[in-house]
Amino acid sequence: MPEIQLTDGKKIKFNQSIDGFELAKNISKSLEKSALIMEVNGQLKDLSHKITVNSRVKIITSKDKEGLEVLRHDAAHIMAMAVQELYPKTQVTIGPVIENGFYYDFARKEPFTSDDLKKIEKKMSEIIDRDVKTKREVWERKKAIEHFEKIGEKYKAEIIESIPKNEELSIYHHGDTWHDLCRGPHLSSSGKIGKAFKLTKVSGAYWRGDSNNEMLQRIYGTCWSNKKDLDDYLHRLEEAEKRDHRKLGKEMDLFHFREESPGSVFWHERGWNLFQRLIDYMRAKQRIAGYKEINTPELLDKSLWEKSGHWEKFGEHMYTSETPDKKVFAVKPMNCPGCVQIFNQGLKSYRDLPLKLSEFGKVHRYEPSGALHGLLRVRAFTQDDAHIFCSEEQITEECLTVTNLIIDIYKSLGFDNIILKYSDRPEKRVGDDKIWDKSEAALLTAVKKSKLEYSINKGEGAFYGPKIEFVLRDAIGRDWQCGTLQVDLNLPGRLGASFIDRDGAKKVPVMLHRALFGSLERFIGILIENYAGKLPFWLSPTQAVVLPISEDNNKYAKKLFEDLFKEGIKCEVDLKNQKINYKIREHSLAKVPYLLICGKKEEEADTISIRKLGSEKQESIKRKDLIKNMLSLNKLPL
Repeated sequence: MPEIQLTDGKKIKFNQSIDGFELAKNISKSLEKSALIMEVNGQLKDLSHKITVNSRVKIITSKDKEGLEVLRHDAAHIMAMAVQELYPKTQVTIGPVIENGFYYDFARKEPFTSDDLKKIEKKMSEIIDRDVKTKREVWERKKAIEHFEKIGEKYKAEIIESIPKNEELSIYHHGDTWHDLCRGPHLSSSGKIGKAFKLTKVSGAYWRGDSNNEMLQRIYGTCWSNKKDLDDYLHRLEEAEKRDHRKLGKEMDLFHFREESPGSVFWHERGWNLFQRLIDYMRAKQRIAGYKEINTPELLDKSLWEKSGHWEKFGEHMYTSETPDKKVFAVKPMNCPGCVQIFNQGLKSYRDLPLKLSEFGKVHRYEPSGALHGLLRVRAFTQDDAHIFCSEEQITEECLTVTNLIIDIYKSLGFDNIILKYSDRPEKRVGDDKIWDKSEAALLTAVKKSKLEYSINKGEGAFYGPKIEFVLRDAIGRDWQCGTLQVDLNLPGRLGASFIDRDGAKKVPVMLHRALFGSLERFIGILIENYAGKLPFWLSPTQAVVLPISEDNNKYAKKLFEDLFKEGIKCEVDLKNQKINYKIREHSLAKVPYLLICGKKEEEADTISIRKLGSEKQESIKRKDLIKNMLSLNKLPL
């Protein structure tokens, strides 16, 4: 006789065990139709699961995050089923849900083509129309291995052998014949998936992500609860392709990459202009906020990384070098230990706190070659780091101050939709629980006082302390995790940091780790994609190009260029012997905000014709007024 407690607090008693179908029907007719799976005492279950004891239950629909994920999970299974119906000798391996969709890895000799994807989609629709039923069974391990080996699914047999022996092996059947190893949960039948799905692309993937293993074929797809959401997502994909920073970076002549230094950026003059302008802005904001800029070495002895705890946690991702005298040095993957060494120089007292030390430090971290992605995932990058040394009493106030600074900077760069993610202690960490209790409470108080929307990520904190992640939503609705703020009551003590408190006692300071962008390289990639290359005037790598109509106007064009250059405008003059329309097309493609066209008419009137990016019209302006206007546009948004 279980008693079921619903999410609204209501309790319902039943005379016998009850499954999810019956429970949803008991609650309401509409819920019976929309129910997909259920959550029982915090665990996701199929609707067919029998509830026999008192439980807290939530019926999951497509409006819930978990409901959307199960739609995608079932779509992945039905895609694999469709593939094997069309291409019987294909082996299936793994097919998880990912952000915005799903994928499945297949072992097949022939490569999948775009035409194959269309056939697979059509077959998936047929299976969904057949509304095949889903059934879960628990198999004994030996039976499962023998079965999958017998039907030629060696990858499935290998997966089963790697599953812990105390774990239940569940097999899901979709229809009478097709089945797969899966933890679940799943929908009750294929018809529940609907038709709001699309297969998007095929790529290669190594078995178990190991380049020493066989290469498989990965088919990606997306699935949504309705056609409108699917269409919106496909539109975002189309927009994202147009805004790809790698494509725009080439068109705008900003940067490139080479195999000789994978994951490292070769900045061109225009790209470096953008990079330095962003730093200029950050420096000015941080100076106003009371930060002192420092710089620490890129090579540090291995012993320092062992003391800090980074060697144990990140050692395999660090670049190292052994000198002839047998000393091992590591290229820094982060700036924190070096910053503590700056703090440790000279005696500090409570009067010096909070002490804010900022650094634009170049760091290096090994990333697998397959994970590298333009500016968004690199091996060498510049962190806009700062470390704030403060007392325990100052934690909440300083966290609020940092949060407000970060929000202010993001908004000045065009990002108004910002979400906070609070992460508490991970399973693997340093420091005792009392220290963690203090730091978590102080940081969460700051999060709540910020009045911003936030979510909690249990167990996702750094190994030395809890953290906040700042997530931006861009112009086409994508979320980017950028800035971080972490409270650290562990690292300062490990590296011998201390200050003299009011009572004359020596105390260990709290250390706040703070990055506004995270990585300048990555943030520049995000900026380029957010603005589709059309950056604000003050941030544009090339703000204006002077275009003389003919060689007779070169002298006038050079004089204008010199005047603008002296005033700090990032300007170029194009004296190539080409038609003016060709020059306009070339520099418009490079996303230059102002094209300054001068011919005989402009020279005689001491004016200039302006063509602004995105406009077909030209307007005439006096030369002195143009310079005045550009100086106004070029001010940092402080």
